[in-house]
Amino acid sequence: MASNATSFTSPLASAKLGTVAVPPQLEYVIDTISKASGWTIVFTLLAVLVAWDQIKYVLNKGTIAGPAWKIPFIGPFLESLDPKFEEYYAKWLSGPLSCVSVFHKFVVIASTKDMARKVFNSPGYVKPCVVDVAHKLLGADNWVFLDGPAHVEFRKGLNGLFTRRALEIYLPGQEEVYNRYFKSFLEITKNAGGKPVPWMPHFREVITAVSCRSFVGHYISDEAVKKIADDYYLITAALELVNFPIIIPYTKTWYGKKAADMVLAEFAKCAAKSKVRMAAGGEATCIMDAWIKQMIDSKKWREAVASGNTEGLEKPTHLLRDFTDYEISQTIFTFLFASQDATSSAATWLFQTMAQRPEVLDRVREENLKVRNGDIHAPLNMEQLESMTYTRAVVRELLRYRPPVIMVPYLVKKAFPISEDYTIPKGSMVVPTTYMALRDPEVYPNPDYFDPERYYSGDAEAKGAKNYLVFGVGPHYCLGQQYAQLNLALFVGKASLLLDWKHHPTPLSEEIKVFATIFPKDDCPLTFEERKW
Repeated sequence: MASNATSFTSPLASAKLGTVAVPPQLEYVIDTISKASGWTIVFTLLAVLVAWDQIKYVLNKGTIAGPAWKIPFIGPFLESLDPKFEEYYAKWLSGPLSCVSVFHKFVVIASTKDMARKVFNSPGYVKPCVVDVAHKLLGADNWVFLDGPAHVEFRKGLNGLFTRRALEIYLPGQEEVYNRYFKSFLEITKNAGGKPVPWMPHFREVITAVSCRSFVGHYISDEAVKKIADDYYLITAALELVNFPIIIPYTKTWYGKKAADMVLAEFAKCAAKSKVRMAAGGEATCIMDAWIKQMIDSKKWREAVASGNTEGLEKPTHLLRDFTDYEISQTIFTFLFASQDATSSAATWLFQTMAQRPEVLDRVREENLKVRNGDIHAPLNMEQLESMTYTRAVVRELLRYRPPVIMVPYLVKKAFPISEDYTIPKGSMVVPTTYMALRDPEVYPNPDYFDPERYYSGDAEAKGAKNYLVFGVGPHYCLGQQYAQLNLALFVGKASLLLDWKHHPTPLSEEIKVFATIFPKDDCPLTFEERKW
């Protein structure tokens, strides 16, 4: 056996690359690598990647504020899992532009009014974006992901849904929902033995219900509305700014996708029912009806033009194509997506703020009683709602004082020279904040003080025209801004006549938590009683 044994040496162990001329420095590198262990190679590659990650961050950062170095690869990912308002605020205070980098995404924060407005008004450089998983939840072909002329054209077909005339159509449905839920408010307090209950979840439910009633009318069941209200927070959690970009079973994105699919399916069924009713000549009572009626009128006009006889017909302001049930469902879902969290936030702060300031609530109550001619149960029309200047000033100031949407993420389509000395790299995210513009002491004296007089008798409307970024500006401004403000005025005004409520403050009542929008950290503990006149 020993005589058969042979020794074997790898030819690579002492190879010198034949006759190829190799510089001595490179020969040394090749020799070192050939003798290195696997772990040495792994750690060397890791060190190179860490160095490149840091160099890329420093080059992207340039001269703007931000950490000098990045936590390798992940950046402040762990902090982002539990976002804190105080950390956001510190970032806004650090400079007009600041930055962070999370995983592969470089993020620039635009903090001042001027920087925020420049982002909002630069569609050539940026487009609104949400987290990667949003395309899977809302649908990759959803209109909110359109950009440029396609986006402008689609919005034209939606503008008619939020005119003054259209908003008045939705009022009876909103009053109906509030009447029903005010009774439940009393029951909740009664069932709790008169003890305070965190009311934020209940505000989320009532806002879901009034949104569904305004958007899809009676085509949806009360059970489905309750299911959407209960599960919608799963969608909100899935769309947080930092999250997994892929859907993994039993993660937040997975549960969010299931909830979104449920909402889309319900709204598609509503669209099918609305088409039948509108085709039969039914009267529009919700946004879905109004939009489908526009489609039907557009089709009639095209057929009349094709036949050469348009007598007796009025050309629609904007000609629409026929949308499928699913396309209608997608669009209505975006309305819910845009309004649900923001309006829930505003409603929560509004009721807390009113309870803390009884003198303001008394004036709201007085104005609402007067416009209803002393009848606390009288429904309102649009003219009456618009005439309540103090109540609307309260809402306007509340949205400044506690803006629901504090940040709006945008994707940088090409290198964006946002200032004279800094250009945001292509592919980055830029996030303008609305908060600092709404806290400008030169425009809003004593900005941390809630004062409806700014808008009732003061000059905040004119003086702060460029600061009031609550609903954005530019080509992507919020379509439903008048709807949202009038809805909140109706909500608190009607409640002031039918209910008395008390806020039970805790040490966390004025501290802000961030969950897509902002809420009191204690979720607003309240008790309700029927108001006695």
